Amino acid sequence: MRLHRNLVYTTIDSLNAIFNEGEYADKVVARALKKDKRWGSSDRKFVAETIYEVVRWKRLYAEIAEVRAPYNRENIWRMFAVWAVLRGYPIPDWKQLEGTPERKIKGRFDELSKIRTMRESIPDWMDEVGVAELGEEVWTKEIAAQNQPAKVILRVNTLKCTREKLRAILMDLDIHTDTLPDQPDALVLRERANVFMTDAFREGFFEVQDANSQLVAAFLDVKPGMRVVDTCAGAGGKSLHIAALMENKGQLIAMDLYESKLKQLKLRAKRDGAFNIEYRIIDSTKIIKKLHERADRVLIDAPCSGLGVLKRNPDAKWKLQPEFIDNIRAVQADILERYSKIVKPGGKLVYATCSILPSENQEQIEKFLKTESGQEFKFVEDRKILASESGFDGFYMALMERKEN
Repeated sequence: MRLHRNLVYTTIDSLNAIFNEGEYADKVVARALKKDKRWGSSDRKFVAETIYEVVRWKRLYAEIAEVRAPYNRENIWRMFAVWAVLRGYPIPDWKQLEGTPERKIKGRFDELSKIRTMRESIPDWMDEVGVAELGEEVWTKEIAAQNQPAKVILRVNTLKCTREKLRAILMDLDIHTDTLPDQPDALVLRERANVFMTDAFREGFFEVQDANSQLVAAFLDVKPGMRVVDTCAGAGGKSLHIAALMENKGQLIAMDLYESKLKQLKLRAKRDGAFNIEYRIIDSTKIIKKLHERADRVLIDAPCSGLGVLKRNPDAKWKLQPEFIDNIRAVQADILERYSKIVKPGGKLVYATCSILPSENQEQIEKFLKTESGQEFKFVEDRKILASESGFDGFYMALMERKEN
């Protein structure tokens, strides 16, 4: 086990882009993996996993390395050296790694690991919010779970394929998967693999979607022939699942503020063979008003803090600010108020987030049900899903039914 110079240099360049240039880790990693076509799967795995690990443990590694933001390249090399020592790599005789204090690094790690904000490598404000909303015991377990690397989960596109057929196709490619109880469309990869390069992906046999994210469309209780509105569709992971559950029968309206996201959804829908989707950009209040009381089912996959998906977006720990959470709560309440009017009497509404904070979840529902619009709905059930209990992303979903006139 040794470090290879070209892989490490790519890692350092990538960390510089994330830490100092404000780029998103997933975009930087995707670009890094295209740098050298000669790299094999183990090389690509090293680059991707190392970038994510240093980002995930940035505060801890910076403290051990005794560096402060903004990080120059020497600082990033020192943080990388901490990673290498803690992962058991022999330190090579490179100029950038001269004088790496291996014993001191290990000693500081043992010392700092007794402090939760350092051990879990999170900002102080995030720790305070987590404790305040979830309590000391639950938050301690949850933030530890959020620092575990995310598993790769596939959602079988039932418009084109079956789970058994996809498992067999992937097995022929030496990509082994496991099923999940009570989730008929989910497959969990036993080991990470570049599934996007497979013919099965290009032919639209599956999408990559977290297991708990896959629960949302099923929770909406859609049926073929319905009119369904996904009000915050984004790039359409849940829209595509809804289309599959509708068996391409009926009308699915995918809405978003951003045209660029709906363009991504159109491309994905074409690949998946989902042709019952209409696309509408929310560029005025008229778009919503035209749909008042017209939909059998409405999904509000609300914008949120994303504190339930830190394991797959570790850089969000450093990009997220406390004032954003305050602002997003107001946005969520406004969206619930306005978009709930789309549900027709007898229809159903699901409010969902990828947050674990009660203030973004059940407390929003409680407040909504007391408003004039909310009093037209009855609460049916909700699900509060923690990563520490499920092993997948943290999610919340609430199902409400609009009362008959």
